[in-house]
Amino acid sequence: MRGNVVELAVAVVVGAAFSKIVDAVVNGFINPLVGAIGTKDLDKYRFCFKGPCEYSPTGEVQEGVAVHWGPVLSATLTFLITAAVVYFLMILPMNKFKERQQAKAGPVEVPKTEVELLTEIRDVLLAQHTGQDGSPASQGASGSAGPDGSVGPQRDGGISTHK
Repeated sequence: MRGNVVELAVAVVVGAAFSKIVDAVVNGFINPLVGAIGTKDLDKYRFCFKGPCEYSPTGEVQEGVAVHWGPVLSATLTFLITAAVVYFLMILPMNKFKERQQAKAGPVEVPKTEVELLTEIRDVLLAQHTGQDGSPASQGASGSAGPDGSVGPQRDGGISTHK
């Protein structure tokens, strides 16, 4: 699903085989429907862009500038049918499957940021420093807490965690 080479290769093979099916549907079903208004072969649909167009018996333009819009219409129909089938039969069900898998897995735990971890450490140290009842714990010779809750001078410049 995320960069898997085997899945990509399978998708290419299935897409190539599926395009032949779509070509058959366009040529066997849609072209005859369009042929109800004109010729059955969409390759014959064209108009003369400049000057009177003269065509050879094989269908090639000998004079003038002809625009062949029939093959463009056929290719567009093939693309739209292929895109619709791929979306509705492959992409949409896969997205629904992923949503169900995520719903079964439950909420994803977001890791804590550095600031949140440091805040928790500070709170634990303050709780150890002040004691469980909120009153300052006896410091002994290691110093006392200041008015803002900061720890005073300590041995070796560090903060003591001993009560």
